[in-house]
Amino acid sequence: MSLSPEVTSAQKRALKSRAQRLEPVVRVGQAGLSEAFLKSLHEALTLHELVKVRFAEFKEDRKSLSTQMAEATSSALLQIVGNVAVLYRPKPAPSS
Repeated sequence: MSLSPEVTSAQKRALKSRAQRLEPVVRVGQAGLSEAFLKSLHEALTLHELVKVRFAEFKEDRKSLSTQMAEATSSALLQIVGNVAVLYRPKPAPSS
């Protein structure tokens, strides 16, 4: 796995602004960070770059779980607001 992307503070501000208008795409449920959950999060990041994750369960552990999600998907954790985490992973540059 590659390292999480480096995000400048200007990029972070712009991404947080974009994230405000998004709906959560993935939910952390009773299974927690299961393989199926991480797979769907990985697919959502590949498709959208910027993804909101809602914590339906494990709300008290959202900070540590959000960090684990970012590491597992090689994405950057931009922010946690309430029970929603925002993750970002830029789309790979198209190879010619």
